[in-house]
Amino acid sequence: MVRLNITMPEELVEQLRRVRNKSQFIAQALREKFQKEREKKLRGLLIEGYKSSAKEDRVVEKDWDATLNEGWS
Repeated sequence: MVRLNITMPEELVEQLRRVRNKSQFIAQALREKFQKEREKKLRGLLIEGYKSSAKEDRVVEKDWDATLNEGWS
């Protein structure tokens, strides 16, 4: 464990005064915030990947469309 001396806005300090285990509360809040940031970054990377492969996917789809009706007449 590491002890920190931090500065916070007064309205947050007022709310934090009602919390029993402040260290545990702050640590959990930070864990949740960091997790959300990681998920947001990963979601962005997934979207970027989907967009970059969309053109190639359409080409492959057209190739398959041509074969779907072969031999069915």
